Amino acid sequence: MRAPLSATLGRSEQVRNKVEEAGVELSTVNATLKDEPSDLVAVENALTQSEGVEVKVHEAAAELVAVNDALAEEVDERHRLEQQLSRSDAALTQSRASLRKASDSALHDGLTGLANLTLFNDRLGIALAQAERHTWRFAVMFIDLDGFKGVNDTYGHDVGDRVLKTTAQRLKSMVRKGDTVSRRSGDEFLFLMLKVKDEANVMALASRIATELGQACDVDGQDVRVSASVGIAVYPEDGHSAAELLRSADLAMYAAKRDSMGPALFSQLSE
Repeated sequence: MRAPLSATLGRSEQVRNKVEEAGVELSTVNATLKDEPSDLVAVENALTQSEGVEVKVHEAAAELVAVNDALAEEVDERHRLEQQLSRSDAALTQSRASLRKASDSALHDGLTGLANLTLFNDRLGIALAQAERHTWRFAVMFIDLDGFKGVNDTYGHDVGDRVLKTTAQRLKSMVRKGDTVSRRSGDEFLFLMLKVKDEANVMALASRIATELGQACDVDGQDVRVSASVGIAVYPEDGHSAAELLRSADLAMYAAKRDSMGPALFSQLSE
């Protein structure tokens, strides 16, 4: 088992102390040899001490090599650990990105980037719970593009996809904080409008949606047009559940398409 770095550094300090001690002893030997050259006994003792110092120096050198090897091994190991941590961080980042991508794909439409029906239904369920608790009103709009099939037949599906993307961007530009816009399927979209003041407030936004979506789409320099039929259901008047509200908005949308009179409120269909 490798000694901790602190222990290795401690050994290095011990070697340094030995070298310093050897240096002191060697100075003493040199002083003796210099000051008492005629005293043979003193000279012999100094030479013996010198040999002892030499042994200590060799031992210190050997220990120093071992310490340096240990330090080099410790540095290499730490470098390997840093590389492993770096790879682990990269793998974790990639894993998180993959999870976000998978989550995004599961809840958003691949073509337009809008919420898909799964996410819309979840938001609608939350809106129902909040509205019931706080006695709020909200609206669900069912939006269908009129003439979209003709665009696909005349210009091809690539152009049709670009029209859908343009439609999505226009709808997103009209979303307030807390609202949700979704691509239901094909050329059908849903719009969840929270905290509705009154029907006039809803109709104003629905009319703006119809106007904006009726503007020409610039596709490679040519104007491609569709129009939009918008059906509206308001909670709680037009339904107390998600299914009831969607059904009411769908019926209102077909009425708007049939009568070509602009956005239609479900509550006004029987009038």
